[in-house]
Amino acid sequence: MKVLVVGASGNVGTSVVGALSRAPEVEQILGLARRLPSLELPKLRWARADITTDDLVPHFRGADAVVHLAWAIQPGHDEATLERINVGGSARVFDAVAAAGVPSLVHASSVGAYSPGPKNRPVDESWPTDGIPTSTYSRHKAAVERLLDTFEAAQPGTRVVRLRPGLIFKAEAASEIRRLFLGPFFPRFLANPRLIPLVPRTPRLRFQAVHSDDVGDAYRRAVLGAASGAFNVAAEPPIGPSELARLLGARPVPVPARVLRTAASLTWRAHLQPAGPGWIDLALGAPLMDTARAREELGWNPAASSLEALTDLLRGLREGRGAATPPLDPRAGGRARLGELATGVGERQ
Repeated sequence: MKVLVVGASGNVGTSVVGALSRAPEVEQILGLARRLPSLELPKLRWARADITTDDLVPHFRGADAVVHLAWAIQPGHDEATLERINVGGSARVFDAVAAAGVPSLVHASSVGAYSPGPKNRPVDESWPTDGIPTSTYSRHKAAVERLLDTFEAAQPGTRVVRLRPGLIFKAEAASEIRRLFLGPFFPRFLANPRLIPLVPRTPRLRFQAVHSDDVGDAYRRAVLGAASGAFNVAAEPPIGPSELARLLGARPVPVPARVLRTAASLTWRAHLQPAGPGWIDLALGAPLMDTARAREELGWNPAASSLEALTDLLRGLREGRGAATPPLDPRAGGRARLGELATGVGERQ
């Protein structure tokens, strides 16, 4: 079996190719990336491709499955660029799957595709995927869900799987996650739980997380199995202020949602950090997900709890961890993080 992974060099991509490389059924893995990594794994070879400009069909021919992971989080101040990459690039990937006659497509959707929903009970995959209107990430994830709807109607012979994970953490992705969400002014020592005395107790601040290696296993099962449709992917327990307080040894302090959003907006507009206020809206608006379908139909069961995944990320942040790919390289921000400052902290690629 030959599997092609688009966007194979990031947080999820490296876990997916790792899981596939250990699968006896997989004979070849082609990892597509905009910048070639030095990471080496059994059965894996790399090819350079930009999903927004390059001809993808020659890469896709002969593949038994395509896993589409490529997605841009930054530059957060340039929505047109993000839409060109995320929505336009996805459309080009789906067109190439059809043109090359690939039998299976596994797409990286997200909890972010869901419309606002409950925090006191989980929802299944039938919950509407119209996104959170004030979140660029969510709007784009929802838009790509509509592209997939059109693709499935036009290509009934192609098996389509949509994985919708919660927040995805691992130590090796810490440098990338810091650059994308915390920015160049975040000091590593602040990831030490002993130095975090307070956590916000904000209504609806409750989210789901999962370890990247467990997500890689979910993709492996989706590629090798016969199931189709959407699957929620998250570990237990959901994380709210109480869980964060216990994990960090911190005290919950009431903070209204508008205060969190205002703080995010002001620091983002001042280019002090790269994550806009839409991420707060997404965190507070996205529903909790029921993962029963992934467990029953894919046979998926996470090895790490959500709190263990978060703990692994915090360890990676403290240690400045990374991996041998351009997105995960701890040096990717440049000497003294000057490369991050040169982008305007989310203003330019």
